[in-house]
Amino acid sequence: MEDKLLRPREAARILAVSRSTIYRWFWEGKIRGIKFGGNTVRILQSGVDAYLRQQKPAS
Repeated sequence: MEDKLLRPREAARILAVSRSTIYRWFWEGKIRGIKFGGNTVRILQSGVDAYLRQQKPAS
């Protein structure tokens, strides 16, 4: 299965955070993504999903 690549803006909307937070989390390794030439970053949908799963409170 192919992983969808999200723009930082899309990932920020899904996670209800700012775009700068997405970039910071990417550089800190908190969310998975890919850096292309220059400053282009794409966030993996699976990285967003994994982050959401980690944030759910244990029940």
